[in-house]
Amino acid sequence: MAPRPVWKGQIRLSLVSIPVEMYAATSSGSSISFRQIHRESGKRVHYEKVVPGLGPIDPADIVKGYEIGKDEYVLLTDDEIDDVKLETKKTLELIQFVDTCEIPPLYFDKPYYLVPQDELAEDAFRVVRDALRQASKTGLGQLSLRGKEYLVAIRPCGTGLLLETLHYEDEIRKSDSIFSDISADKAEEDLLAVASELIKRKTGPFDAAAFKDHYVDALKRLIAEKRKSGGTASVEEEEEETPRQQKGNIVDLMSSLKKSLESDRSDGASKKKEGANSESAKGAAAKRGSTSRKTSEKKQTEAKGGSSSSSRRRKSA
Repeated sequence: MAPRPVWKGQIRLSLVSIPVEMYAATSSGSSISFRQIHRESGKRVHYEKVVPGLGPIDPADIVKGYEIGKDEYVLLTDDEIDDVKLETKKTLELIQFVDTCEIPPLYFDKPYYLVPQDELAEDAFRVVRDALRQASKTGLGQLSLRGKEYLVAIRPCGTGLLLETLHYEDEIRKSDSIFSDISADKAEEDLLAVASELIKRKTGPFDAAAFKDHYVDALKRLIAEKRKSGGTASVEEEEEETPRQQKGNIVDLMSSLKKSLESDRSDGASKKKEGANSESAKGAAAKRGSTSRKTSEKKQTEAKGGSSSSSRRRKSA
């Protein structure tokens, strides 16, 4: 199914207007979503719009209210809100240009793709795109979308343009109070040298495909196991030991950094060994998984025998 544009309008640069379409650049398709289920009946839980003393009501009877005092509201209909006249609903005017790296990362919110609406708009679209790329600039403007006027940034992206919504200045929390307890002291020179070397060794081109969502993968495996067994499953998670905080322990910090460097040097050799023994490793992992499930089922059965017998078994173990 072809994606649908989330906005249609025009980019305006001085006297030049370019008809464009905007598409979402991200998707939540890979995430796991859940429905709320009533445990006893196995039926889905639904929500109703209710009014105290009246019960469920028709969604068509709902209007928006802006609170101006205790239990006092200004009521607005969707039509009244839609009739608010803003030029930015259909026109995105580029009013300023900045260096691409000048916008702090925390201001960026959500990305969208911009494409010309038709062939007639493509020539002007290419001119703006290539001019931004040649100057290494990002265009700023404002756009009304879904009942809100956004500050947006536009820059080249492949053969198209990337539009990113930005937070307004008053939406950004100041970091002064949060960072206030951090000492202003500089790092020790020898520690800094080791850390810099570690960063240098691990520096490489950005490749998003190299990172996977392990939590989603684990959930998918859990769902597959429960679906296959047709019943409930018990998952035991090993608790990670939390290292004790040691303030000012320069020796331990240096040791950890050096160990990281040594581990990085051995990565190449380890990967070769892992490749040579991949089949046996997979078999061992499958065996451990089977043993873990059997152990979990055995523990559940033993738990039903009573706390006293469980205590005797733990002592003998």
